[in-house]
Amino acid sequence: MAGGLAALLDDVALIARTAAANVDDVAAAAAKTSAKAAGVVVDDAAVTPRFVQGVQPARELPIIWRIAKGSMFNKLVIILPIALVLNAIAPWALTPILMVGGVYLAFEGAEKVWELVSGQQHEKEDEAGAKDEDSLVRGAITTDLILSAEIMAISLNEVADQTIWMEAAVLITVAIAVTVGVYGAVALLVKMDDMGLALTKKESGAAQRFGRGLVSAMPKVLKVIAFIGMFAMLWVGGHILLVGLDELGWHAPYGFVHSMTDKVEHLGGFVMWLVDTFFSLIFGLIVGAVVVAIMHFIPHKKHQHERHCADH
Repeated sequence: MAGGLAALLDDVALIARTAAANVDDVAAAAAKTSAKAAGVVVDDAAVTPRFVQGVQPARELPIIWRIAKGSMFNKLVIILPIALVLNAIAPWALTPILMVGGVYLAFEGAEKVWELVSGQQHEKEDEAGAKDEDSLVRGAITTDLILSAEIMAISLNEVADQTIWMEAAVLITVAIAVTVGVYGAVALLVKMDDMGLALTKKESGAAQRFGRGLVSAMPKVLKVIAFIGMFAMLWVGGHILLVGLDELGWHAPYGFVHSMTDKVEHLGGFVMWLVDTFFSLIFGLIVGAVVVAIMHFIPHKKHQHERHCADH
C-alpha cells in the first residue's frame, strides 16, 4: 500500500516493528513518523479544508486547531484504551473493526463520486458553508475518528505480540506524530493564499508576482487535492476490505488482485502498485455504491411511495 493514507499505514507498520525491537527506538520512531506524515496530507487535506470553506479567514486556524485537538482525543482517549483492551481479550475483533472503517471510507468516496456526476456537489458545499462552526468541527472529528482508528489498529497489529506497555508506547508515539504532522501541514495549506496575499504587498516585484501566483493557484490546488482524495478514500477503503476478507477466509477477491499484479511484475514495483490500487479502487467503489444506494436511494423511493399512497 503506497501513496496518501496507504503510504502512511505502511510507514506506521515499519515504525511499529522498529519500536518493538527496543524501547529506546520509540523516540526515533516518533521523529521518523513526523517526517513522513506528509504522505497522509493527500487524504486528510482532501477532507479537512472543506470544513473551513465559507468561514472567515480569521477562524480557519482556530477551527483546524479544534479539529486537531479532537483528533488527538480520538486517538488517545477513545481508540487507544479500546484497542489495547480488544487486543488483550478479543484480538480477532481488530480485523472486523478495520473493515467497518473500510466500508465507511468506501461510502464517503462513492458518495462524493455520486455528488460529482449528479451535480449535487455545489449544493453540498453551500450547505457546508452555512453550518455553524461547532457543526463543522463535529463533522471533521467524526471523519477523523475513522481514519485514526485505521492507523491505530494497523499500528497495534504490528506489535500485538509485545507487552501492553510497549503497545501503548508505540500507539501514543504514532498518535502524536501523525496528528502534529497532518494538521500542521493542513493548517499551512489552507493559509497558503493568505501568505500569497502578504507577498503581493512586498516591495520586491518577484515577491509580488509569486504572491499573485500563489493566490491564483491555491483554489485550483485544493480542488485537485479534493479530487485525488475522493479516489484515495475509495482505494484505501477497498484495500482494507480486500485484505480483511482474505484474513477472514474469503480469498477469491484478494487472490484475483494478486494474480493481476503478478502479471505485471516484470514491469516493476510501481506498475504493480498501480494495478493493485486500481482494483482496490474499483472494489471500494462497488462496495461504496451499494452503501450509497442503501443510505440514499431506498429511503427516497420509500418516501415517494408513501407520498403517492397519501395522494390517492
